[in-house]
Amino acid sequence: MTLTKKQLLSFEQDGYLILRNLFSKEEVTVLQAEAERIAKLDTEGIVRESQTNTPKIILRMHDPSSPTTSPAYVMAARLPRVLGAVQQILRTRSLYLHHSKINIKGAIEGSVWPWHQDFGQWKLDGIVEPNLVTFMIMLDEATELGGCLHFQPGSHRLGRIDPQWDESTAYNFYSTPIEDIKRALKQGRKPVAITGRPGDSVLFHCNLLHSSGQNLSAEDRRQVYFCYNPTSNRPQEVNNPRPEFARSTNWEPVQLEENGSLLGSKF
Repeated sequence: MTLTKKQLLSFEQDGYLILRNLFSKEEVTVLQAEAERIAKLDTEGIVRESQTNTPKIILRMHDPSSPTTSPAYVMAARLPRVLGAVQQILRTRSLYLHHSKINIKGAIEGSVWPWHQDFGQWKLDGIVEPNLVTFMIMLDEATELGGCLHFQPGSHRLGRIDPQWDESTAYNFYSTPIEDIKRALKQGRKPVAITGRPGDSVLFHCNLLHSSGQNLSAEDRRQVYFCYNPTSNRPQEVNNPRPEFARSTNWEPVQLEENGSLLGSKF
């Protein structure tokens, strides 16, 4: 898949790009089955919440050496429609995965992700330049009732906003301070709900302000994220780095699988 000039310009202006129907029903079924399998594991890289002990986040599925690995997700991260699109946006073929994850919002209980920029954390991981792109795949229908993502278009142009440590949910991380969010929302463009169907995908910039609300629906909402960084921008050494499942130290370039498929018998 090759992005058009119009699509590339849209990403530059808005900080994100939506790609509808990028994965077939059969491919989504494979990814859903693997997500369900991994969610049952008792291992590092899985953070759970709520009375039902549902995972909130599963990390590092792309790495064959990880206990949460999945051949389907290893392949998905290498497909031309995924990796090739990110290579176009970042203008380099030498990319590694800073991390991968499945964000899960369990029915009724799935909690919020406060407003934040991914680069708020990633700079603290030792990455110098805000030159990362995330590729997201919807595994379930994303609705406003179900706690879909919200983006503030164009907010990536604000640059990195100093984050604050946030312990309001099961997965503690760095969010954007409330006063900074208020200012951005008052002065910038109106947030957009990123709704869609299973198989839809979204690319977004690491400085784009985004959040998601509680899942108030009767259905789980799962989304896959592959976070790519140029090898030339790999993290510098920092004190007390995050675990490998959150901050990869495997900086080998991800290889494009020109003829890769999610429908092979090995899955």
